[in-house]
Amino acid sequence: MRVLLAGGSGMIGTAVRAELIRQDHLVRSLTRNDAGDYRWDARPGSVPPEALTWADAVVSLNGVSLTHLPWTPAYRGRIESSRVEATSALAQAIRAAASPPQVWLSGSAVGIYGNRGDEELDETSSAADTFLARVVRAWEAATESARGVTRVVCARTGIVLGRDGALKPLALATRWGLGARIGRGTQWWPWISLDDEARAIVFALTAPAIAGPVDLVGPEPATAEDISRALARLLRRPHWLVLPTPVIKAVMRGADDLLLSSQRVHPAVLLKAGFTFHHTSAEAAIAYVCGATAPPPVVVRPTRRLAG
Repeated sequence: MRVLLAGGSGMIGTAVRAELIRQDHLVRSLTRNDAGDYRWDARPGSVPPEALTWADAVVSLNGVSLTHLPWTPAYRGRIESSRVEATSALAQAIRAAASPPQVWLSGSAVGIYGNRGDEELDETSSAADTFLARVVRAWEAATESARGVTRVVCARTGIVLGRDGALKPLALATRWGLGARIGRGTQWWPWISLDDEARAIVFALTAPAIAGPVDLVGPEPATAEDISRALARLLRRPHWLVLPTPVIKAVMRGADDLLLSSQRVHPAVLLKAGFTFHHTSAEAAIAYVCGATAPPPVVVRPTRRLAG
């Protein structure tokens, strides 16, 4: 396939490009600077028609980082606009294309489900009414005008376990002996390995049965405690602290949902379509990232609370 990749400079986009090339697909980039094959400014009318004429498929992963703190009112606006405006521009361009691509995979997120405790969730579950849920609803709605002219997939990504991203600060703290339970630790974190994230995106492009929302999460659910303890085990470091919820709320300044929300998400669409995960557990994914082959013995220490 000839794949046009927009927003492909981040951790996920880089992995997707590598996976596409590994599977012998051709990749061209749509960027806001001259570094790519085609240039645009993520606004309506800025997508070069020749880019869509060339492409069999489009992958768009646009959006400013959610890990940038604090989430001021201005930055919240950027979180939404950077996703919705770019997606709307692509949808309009695909709708108007003389020869539209066969499939468009647009980025999305499991944040649409909100904080749901132990409820089992999949693509048929209802959306919440939190800030992130509203952003994701608008993000997915922005693809609507392209539906009917191309197969549209909304990739609801969870917490991606790779060397960068969410795992990086946790690994750094753990290496310094500061492995800690995050809040109560019982909240479900919808994880997926970076390797499987990239493979699932390419799989969705080539699987005609997949359309609409698809949850990109691992098949075996894990709590925040499961993940932080597995990381400590694999790095041979202690896990003996507690990062209390009030401290997280104070530090995250409006972005605490990223760590404290509980989302027990099941990848129903991927599994039904026949996708095979390389990493079926969070511990296996973390071991792959850390270069470990088997979990070393657990270091047991008394639990202490961080000040604050």
